Amino acid sequence: MSHTVLRIAGLRIAGLTIVAMIAFAANSVLARLALGDNAIGPWSYTLLRLLSGAAVLAVIAGLRLGPAALRKGNWAGGVALLAYAGLFSLAYRALGAAAGALILFAFVQLTMLGWGLKQGERLSAVQACGLVLAVGALTWLLVPGVIAADYGGPVSPPAWASVAMAVSGIAWGAYSLIGRGAVTPTAVTAGNFWRASLIALPLSLPVFLLLPETGPGALGIVCAIASGAIASGLGYAVWYAALPGLKAMQAGIAQLSVPAIAAAGGIAFLAEPLTWRFAIATALVLTGVALATLAKRRG
Repeated sequence: MSHTVLRIAGLRIAGLTIVAMIAFAANSVLARLALGDNAIGPWSYTLLRLLSGAAVLAVIAGLRLGPAALRKGNWAGGVALLAYAGLFSLAYRALGAAAGALILFAFVQLTMLGWGLKQGERLSAVQACGLVLAVGALTWLLVPGVIAADYGGPVSPPAWASVAMAVSGIAWGAYSLIGRGAVTPTAVTAGNFWRASLIALPLSLPVFLLLPETGPGALGIVCAIASGAIASGLGYAVWYAALPGLKAMQAGIAQLSVPAIAAAGGIAFLAEPLTWRFAIATALVLTGVALATLAKRRG
């Protein structure tokens, strides 16, 4: 294969990766834009996001596999996906876009790392230091008042918002573990989105009775559909198209950019402030996660 063809292929993979990371970060910006201004309730946002994502992914997967595409996936994946999406929406009622993205990302990676340890994997000294650094910096970030005083949320964001996003990250980590090794990841994701939607629909009445929501506004509806159809549906399809061309370490490094892109989006579109304290905490968390997940494990 000529150098020109290889170069074009490399540029294609790089372009797809950049688009996917921007799409993933956009989920945080869109959620904060809609939910922070009460343009829509968290459950309505979750429903619209799942349904629109399911529709787009069904079309994409169906073009390759036909109706059989929706038989991919499993109910465990659907439950984990619904838990992630529902808690994600709830948390963004109070968290800034970048703070939420960082907490989510950190707990996704820590969940997957914890599962590996449970399965008997051993950490190298570098990985152990990275884990301690990430957890320590994350704890510092989540000290009551830090996010409120130093980064873009309401005046006093409640602790439940950080906890909700942390559990959302754990759910997404579980979802990733459930689907690990999938031969047709886009079809599996499509099937799981439909399953999550089918679980969510009958739960709507009791949820609305327990946690009433006002009717969604135009902004909330547009953001939810954009999050599901574009940032989630198309975003996952693009990511899975890029993934075969990336080495494991390249894929991990790429994902480290998501909280930073979300922070940039929060500054540009939501007028969220960025302080040195938050920037330092973010750098420490991402450095720790990189060391813990990308460094070589002990044999």
